[in-house]
Amino acid sequence: MSKICQISGKKANNGYSISHSHVRTKKRQNVNLQSKKIWSIEKNQWIRVKISTKALKTIYKS
Repeated sequence: MSKICQISGKKANNGYSISHSHVRTKKRQNVNLQSKKIWSIEKNQWIRVKISTKALKTIYKS
């Protein structure tokens, strides 16, 4: 399974790692994914999802 959040759809970001001499090398900033079990009210059962920590925070906030 790829590194994409199943709830928010977040995925990796491309960026540069810049050294002291300002040499740029490409890097990948992955999403902080956690596998969690979330209770589904509609299905009345637990669902296992790969979810980003930011999406998890917003789910528990509401």
